[in-house]
Amino acid sequence: MFKKILIANRGEIACRVAATAKRLGIQTVAVYSEADANAQHVQACDEAVLIGGPAPRDSYLQWQRILEAAKATGAQAVHPGYGFLSENEAFAQACADAGLVFIGPPPSAILAMGLKAESKRLMEAAKVPLVPGYHGADQDPALLKREADRIGYPVLIKASAGGGGKGMRAVYGADEFDAALASCKREAINSFGDDAVLIERYVQKPRHIEIQVFGDSHGDCVYLFERDCSVQRRHQKVLEEAPAPGMTAERRAQMGEAAVAAAKAVGYVGAGTVEFIAEQDGRFYFMEMNTRLQVEHPVTEAITGQDLVEWQLRVAAGEPLPLKQSELRMHGHAIEARICAENPDGGFLPATGRLDVARWPAHVAFERGDVRIDAGVREGDAISPYYDSMIAKLIVWGEDRAQALARLDAALRDTHIVGLHTNVAFLRRCAATASFTGADLDTGLIEREKAVLFDQPGLPLRISAAAVVAHTLALEAATQGPDPWSARDGWRMFGSAARRFDLEAGGTHHEVLLSRHHRGGMTLTVEGEAIAFAVQSSDAETHEFFLAGERIRVKTYAQGERVAVFAATGSAVLTEVDLIAHAGDGPAEGGRLTAPMPGKLIAFLAKAGDSVTKGQPLAVMEAMKMEHTISSPRDGKVAELLFAIGDQVTDGAELLKLEA
Repeated sequence: MFKKILIANRGEIACRVAATAKRLGIQTVAVYSEADANAQHVQACDEAVLIGGPAPRDSYLQWQRILEAAKATGAQAVHPGYGFLSENEAFAQACADAGLVFIGPPPSAILAMGLKAESKRLMEAAKVPLVPGYHGADQDPALLKREADRIGYPVLIKASAGGGGKGMRAVYGADEFDAALASCKREAINSFGDDAVLIERYVQKPRHIEIQVFGDSHGDCVYLFERDCSVQRRHQKVLEEAPAPGMTAERRAQMGEAAVAAAKAVGYVGAGTVEFIAEQDGRFYFMEMNTRLQVEHPVTEAITGQDLVEWQLRVAAGEPLPLKQSELRMHGHAIEARICAENPDGGFLPATGRLDVARWPAHVAFERGDVRIDAGVREGDAISPYYDSMIAKLIVWGEDRAQALARLDAALRDTHIVGLHTNVAFLRRCAATASFTGADLDTGLIEREKAVLFDQPGLPLRISAAAVVAHTLALEAATQGPDPWSARDGWRMFGSAARRFDLEAGGTHHEVLLSRHHRGGMTLTVEGEAIAFAVQSSDAETHEFFLAGERIRVKTYAQGERVAVFAATGSAVLTEVDLIAHAGDGPAEGGRLTAPMPGKLIAFLAKAGDSVTKGQPLAVMEAMKMEHTISSPRDGKVAELLFAIGDQVTDGAELLKLEA
């Protein structure tokens, strides 16, 4: 076994590898960018080496610096994690040339499976089922268009060298093809340095089912069953589970054997995932192979009881696979939810900012348990525009799917993140949809259930307002002196005392009145309704109150005037306005076309002087590895372009001026 390894990645996967290595008595070396100097993965490792600036191209993609760090620290092997260089055959070969063990497959396997078109040809030879499509080297746009017409719409355009939904578009008609192809090629060249694409028939109502495979250097290869990853947004996974609901033992064996055949066709060693598109009737087709560990590997660990990172380390050290196929067993059901910094109601736009609050349910970290959190960040850390938007992975296990679903809902309910937009509430709604609970799964689930997933109201105002009042009263009680004259409870010998709270929720101002009666009772008046109110607070964050006899428990977290409220039925963010402090504030300027997040401007789709219509795309930005289109909010004329293509722009920067 190795004595020291270098982890050529960041975030939760780097923390996960460090935890397993430590358990095995292996020392670890972290590499980090200037943006990650205080990151959790740096603290988790025994040593750390700075390798460059905050952008990935200046740090985590600089493999020469990574190799120099490995040599300088005496590491014997390099674990690439996932993303960045994990599927770069040149990096894997460079490790070998430098006398380092690359903890992953041989470069030849990465190369063969990394090019989707080439992998399709290999799979066809290995008799693995394929979706009808075009996988040729000729990338003439006119030819690609003819092939799409031949296959029949809808078709899927996919970056040949890519993954993670980047460089991928569904095209439903010939009139959409040219624009979609151009966008895919732009995104592919920016993400992978290669704009080649392939075209496939877009299977209707498909399930995305993948098989975890593992090969060793002794010629053995096994599959560790399947994961259903059908719940996706923008072709990226949201919820993953194992085993796949409705999977029969016969179909499981067929898919597992096909996956092993795919791995053996390229001489695969280490952890890999063979991904299939499956029809509702059970027919399945090879889609691609990810030549690395997957983000969703914890659900496989949960149902098999195996540590896949430990398997990686042992296999890379030359040991045989820990178990034979006949020795592998499944038990129970596991579900993973990807918690991301993004705004689902804003088209899943990535969010940046500080994790002012990051509170998790009771859990284990990086180990098998009923509730597990894999996180590479801590409370107080910043989510920057340089890296992926994922904050953490929440994994739950149950004896069956019903128990796993119940644990997932409870764990999401107790996940409290404040400081930026997240998808936690969306995940909870998604897991509660009729489609997901009923295991009616396909990649269109989110679109099909959009009526109950997007733009949903948070907590009722009466509850969130009562929580803010309880929070304020708890703070005041904690700071009052021991004598009755310093009490701030509004006590009166006769009559009642009324106090006004000015709250803003969703851009709307609300006046809430708290009345205290001389006999000790309280009344809260919200939107003209007077409600009997009684409150008991354990501390400034934990409150239990009664509204018209209903008992409600909440958590509150305040940053300045903003108070985040979390209850069993949902969450809300309100602003407790200090009217005196805001006296004289004027209206904010509006109507500008601004950057919705920090990122790089990669295209203007109109020039100065052009007349444009409402909804017309005007600019394209790239942030967190994805393209985002900014459209015109109204009809008008472009007066001026304020940036050049390639410029880095800040959140809220005005990109262009639009005249009426």
